[in-house]
Amino acid sequence: MASTVASGKRPGYGQLLRTPGAWTFLLPGFAARQPFAMLTIGIVLLVQHTTGSYGSAGAVAAVTGVSMALFAPQSGKLADRFGQRAVLLPGVIVHALSVSALTVLALADAPLWALFAAAVPAGASVPQVGPMVRARWAARLQGSPLRQTAAAFESVTDEFTFVVGPVLATALCTGVHPAAGLIAEAGLTLVGGLLFAAQRRTQPAHGHIAGTSRRTSALSVPGVRVLAVAFLGIGSVFGGMQVSLTAFSEEIGQPGVNGLLYGLFAAGNMLAGVAVGAIAWKTGPRRRLIAGYAALTLAASLLWTAHSVALLGALGLVVGLCIAPSLITGYTLVDSLVPASARTEAFTWLTGAVALGQAAGVTVAGRLADGYGASAGFAVPLAGTALALATLVALRSRLTPATPGRVAARGIGHRVPVTVD
Repeated sequence: MASTVASGKRPGYGQLLRTPGAWTFLLPGFAARQPFAMLTIGIVLLVQHTTGSYGSAGAVAAVTGVSMALFAPQSGKLADRFGQRAVLLPGVIVHALSVSALTVLALADAPLWALFAAAVPAGASVPQVGPMVRARWAARLQGSPLRQTAAAFESVTDEFTFVVGPVLATALCTGVHPAAGLIAEAGLTLVGGLLFAAQRRTQPAHGHIAGTSRRTSALSVPGVRVLAVAFLGIGSVFGGMQVSLTAFSEEIGQPGVNGLLYGLFAAGNMLAGVAVGAIAWKTGPRRRLIAGYAALTLAASLLWTAHSVALLGALGLVVGLCIAPSLITGYTLVDSLVPASARTEAFTWLTGAVALGQAAGVTVAGRLADGYGASAGFAVPLAGTALALATLVALRSRLTPATPGRVAARGIGHRVPVTVD
């Protein structure tokens, strides 16, 4: 890595993937990340099938998202303190059982309150594998120029998951059985999560071992709070797109095209992530974040005008292209804003914010699609990203990392000398 810095070359994905031990947590981590991509769309498709209402389906999915958003940061805090394995082992078992219960209740035409009751533990137990993988990269690449590349790689992995997950869930639900998507999600979570937890050698040191049990929440860092609000906007795009694309496909009598449309949206996200990781940026992350959200808001403002599969697919691709730069830059800022002792928790706050925004997006878009048609649901991504952009512009000063000698977060007890955008 030192030679990379000395030669001035841009560190690439090949060099990143040659990091010792990387593949031992990347492969099982990929399988264990599927809940975030498959769970919401699997619930929407199953509950809509059994109730005939997108509003009810969106509400159940929203309960799952809210539960995940509330419990994810606590999961991250526990992982920072006691280790990832201690959190994952019980979590994946509870998740598999909860999703199975939700599936059985939905197929039995249980009342909506029963579906809500099952959705709470299903969302609360979603394993936070993405943040855990990011924390492993951060621990192994401390002080390395590969950290920006790792952030981009993780976004690409997330978006590849969002390409594979919804398409797989949709294909299983429409081609095999309406419950097949959730069954596959539970199985992948259980197997992938247990294999990931078994990789103890790459697990970051945690507070219980390192003697840093006294810690303050990563949310005490002002920049993390701003980023969490901004990531609500990205979540609204995911939630609004999932429901609105499903409703659009049903509206035109081609339900199978939903997987293709969402796949194009996620593919744009993945392609942009690859490009962001390959570019040696000359502008600071704060400016890139605001520019990314401005482009995302502009792209989202055109979605409601699409009335054909071709045009909606093209616009979805453009929206996807605008998401990855914002996600990657936000996660990169966390590295400079938060010390290593609270980094997993910080990542889970952002992941939880995406889940909460997705839950709100699914709920509102479902109601709009039921009452006014599929096009109305596309107002959700626009509203969410516009509010996020306004927040970033108004509070951009809080995204400046602490200067050398200043404490990054009061009470965490770690000084981080970083450059200022």
